[in-house]
Amino acid sequence: MKLSDLAAALGCELRGEGGLEITGLAGMEHAGPSQLTFLANPKYAHKVKRTRAGAVLVSQPIEGLAAAQLISSNPDLDMARAAELFYQPPRPKSGIHPLASVAATARIGENSSVGPFAVVGEHVVIGRNAVLHPHVVIYEGAHIGDEFYAHAHAVVREHCRIGHRVILQNCVVVGGDGFGFVKRADGTHYKIVQSGVTVIEDDVEIQTLTSVDRPRMGETRVKRGAKIDSLVQVGHASVVGEDNIICAQTGLAGSSILGKSVLLAGQVGISGHLTIHDNAVIYAQSGIGGDVAPGAVMSGSPAFEVHDWLRAITAFPKLPDLLRTMRQLEKRLAALEQAGSSNP
Repeated sequence: MKLSDLAAALGCELRGEGGLEITGLAGMEHAGPSQLTFLANPKYAHKVKRTRAGAVLVSQPIEGLAAAQLISSNPDLDMARAAELFYQPPRPKSGIHPLASVAATARIGENSSVGPFAVVGEHVVIGRNAVLHPHVVIYEGAHIGDEFYAHAHAVVREHCRIGHRVILQNCVVVGGDGFGFVKRADGTHYKIVQSGVTVIEDDVEIQTLTSVDRPRMGETRVKRGAKIDSLVQVGHASVVGEDNIICAQTGLAGSSILGKSVLLAGQVGISGHLTIHDNAVIYAQSGIGGDVAPGAVMSGSPAFEVHDWLRAITAFPKLPDLLRTMRQLEKRLAALEQAGSSNP
């Protein structure tokens, strides 16, 4: 599309040749003369002047830039919006495939697509415009809202509830049994029935191979707008707050409570039965063993305030030298004390 049309669609100010044909999008280092790229982080501004892109989304005009410029209040967001103009993932045609298994008591809304080998159990309710790719399984009694999109091998277990515009990537399991056992007197383990449900609110996306477990009673809940990355474990009776970002390989033990807009970077471990309050940020590979205050930024295992943590890790490699120095000082002090006692 013409760059002027693209600028109008995005609501951006255009500086440069509006008649330029844009054929697609690419990263700054790889973009060609007919492609659009973007600069979201000012620390990469030196790279943008070397780009071969025909046009660049920027937050402020850049002097001396050969490429045309689209001035945006949020280049990262507008790049995402631009991508939708050039690429839409294929959507299966509506209807129930002959090789799908849909219970007679199930209700599926209009304009939905159920792919081959998908299974929809008894008394399931699914809203309008849903897509169930091959091998998706919806257990008995699940209730799902409009515009649900489930990729192959996603599973929604019995009686779980899912809101509108929820996306489950491949192999997500919603409502699998929580990890609950009681030890008998002889040391063997007795399984605790997990009779609760998992609730996923509107506008949630869950990435591949992630599990959101059901509890022994009550519910596990993922609140509106939360985004959960791949290989995440959300334990039974946990609450993931609104607009949370939970990155890959993070684990929430049972009864973890996350407030609004919490960010958990990759491989964070939450010990459970604690609360991480609104707007907290937890750095990668941190271990959280207690409540976290609103707006706190934590790192380390066990985690503590990030500025203290940065000082601590700077000092950590110096500890062997500090120990040697301390031992030498102790020897010198001992020698001085001995000399002083022998010469009263």
